[in-house]
Amino acid sequence: MALIPGLGGFLLRLWERMRPQVAAARRQASAACPPGLGQDRFFVAELPDSGLAHFALCLDAGDSAGGPSGLESLLLRPGRSYSLCVPAAPGAGYSGRIRAARLHHRLLQQLSQDPFQKCQLRRLLSYSPESPPVVTEKGFILWDPRDCLKTQRALEALLRGCEAPRPQLGVFEADHSGLLWQQLWELPEGAGDEGLKLVGKLRVVPTEQPPLHPSVPDLPMSVVFPSLEEARKVFEECTSLIPEAQEVLNLVDKCPKNIQKGKFPVIVIEGLDATGKTTVTEKVAEVLNAVFLKSPPPCVSQWRKIFDNEPTIIRRAYYSLGNYIIASEIAKESTQAPVIIDRYWHSTAAYAIATEIIGLPHYLPPVHHPVYQWPKDLLKPDIILLLTVNPEERIQRIQGRGISKTKEEAELETNRLFREKVEISYQRMENPGCHMVDANPDREEVIQTVLGLIKKYCSLL
Repeated sequence: MALIPGLGGFLLRLWERMRPQVAAARRQASAACPPGLGQDRFFVAELPDSGLAHFALCLDAGDSAGGPSGLESLLLRPGRSYSLCVPAAPGAGYSGRIRAARLHHRLLQQLSQDPFQKCQLRRLLSYSPESPPVVTEKGFILWDPRDCLKTQRALEALLRGCEAPRPQLGVFEADHSGLLWQQLWELPEGAGDEGLKLVGKLRVVPTEQPPLHPSVPDLPMSVVFPSLEEARKVFEECTSLIPEAQEVLNLVDKCPKNIQKGKFPVIVIEGLDATGKTTVTEKVAEVLNAVFLKSPPPCVSQWRKIFDNEPTIIRRAYYSLGNYIIASEIAKESTQAPVIIDRYWHSTAAYAIATEIIGLPHYLPPVHHPVYQWPKDLLKPDIILLLTVNPEERIQRIQGRGISKTKEEAELETNRLFREKVEISYQRMENPGCHMVDANPDREEVIQTVLGLIKKYCSLL
């Protein structure tokens, strides 16, 4: 798989910094690992407090290896804990990524239904840091408080419904001395009435936390596409799965190449749901006698619900391609008048990063990371204004609105940590960055603040 230009050097530098810690973790955790059973694979489990536990699986790491911090509270409670990890397909390009993403998405839907509704579901990642690029596998930890035979049989039925290569089913247990182990079961390919087959029993041992969240190096190939070409590759693989994907590609093909912004300024207004973004954007467009645009544009927003119900890699490619389609409209309209846009690339990237990075906000990519950089082939605006309100004000504004929301927007209302990660990602965007606007005051005051910033930075008023 070819590396994205500029990303290869970054990953190699990152790997040099990680090498000593990875070597220590390998000596501790995987020296005794049998081939095919966790060898060169490290794991990250999301804890109930949104922290992360890092571990590996080995035949036996000896008595010197302590228990994984935090995992005991997740795995050794009454009941039983299981793991499922969707196999990745290194070297298969976007085809393998999409297959794995769709399987993971389907498993998530099934694990949210009966008989799993009384179980607790947590996210799990598996990765190998031995050589960049890192390929991250997604999965789940499922805690069944009842240790119910019905749950085990339902998990086996899930595996039977998966095409090869199927996920392995892990079952966690503690021995008489308190050490934590995982039994690995798999359904043999072509199995008829045969049940699950035990393929190994491995010790769960702690590993060092890597200097960078394991999902970060994977972001440009999964959710934050750095170019039109990369987002397009995803949809090219989807045309046989989702007919509307070809419709979107047809619209992309109609866009002129190498577009340039006109002489009038291009202004983007960003913000979380219920910050007053749409109202402010429309009013500012009216005052400036500007063209008002919204991303995704109407020509593709008709399929928004379809792609919002797809895995993250497909959903984010849809929004990314929408940005390139609207860029051609921006180029055309900015030759005649100012252009005001309700959301653009920054929202696409911020929501994607916050969704993909499990755990607390401090696990986000660090400041100045390449993932926060504007794509070089996407038309750049003159100014980006980010409206912000305090959480209490957002709740008051949202109640009773009755508008349709994306999954991420709905999560903003219930998940404080997710909201924080979106806001931090917005604030770390560079080239161009966001000008922060306090949207807590009344709308007229906010509008005047926005117009003042436009006058200052765009020489328009």
